[in-house]
Amino acid sequence: MAACHIACWREAYQGLVPDHVLAAFDPDRGAAAWARIAHEHSGKTALVAEHGDEIIGFTGYGLPDELPAPAERELSAMYVRAPWYGTGLAQALMDSVLELHLSCYLWVFERNPRARAFYTKYGFVPDGTARAERFTTTTEIRMVRPAVEFRP
Repeated sequence: MAACHIACWREAYQGLVPDHVLAAFDPDRGAAAWARIAHEHSGKTALVAEHGDEIIGFTGYGLPDELPAPAERELSAMYVRAPWYGTGLAQALMDSVLELHLSCYLWVFERNPRARAFYTKYGFVPDGTARAERFTTTTEIRMVRPAVEFRP
């Protein structure tokens, strides 16, 4: 997970996140962090995409971290390795975790048009909330997708 996560950051955020931040990611520290996350009972779930024995993408979702919560569910991670861009892998991950009857929110870099366009296809819209991302101070915006009501 750590290797995929670090590679995804370096591939997706080149030019958006300072180079020294991307270069500083340590696979051993990342693996230790993922091991801690795996043993926590945080109400979060990770879904992993593999090709052979390599992790090529993942998503994290579950109970909101924010109070008051802007939605019922938080999409806390959505990462796909660059060689898999445009293959439908991100769509398959998203389709596997979104539940139409639950509202959902996420944070995305404000200057990441590729990701913002992807999330917009799923009904996410900016709600006007912004913050500095904790590692990079790059501005993130919150996007929210309302629940879809089913009527018989």
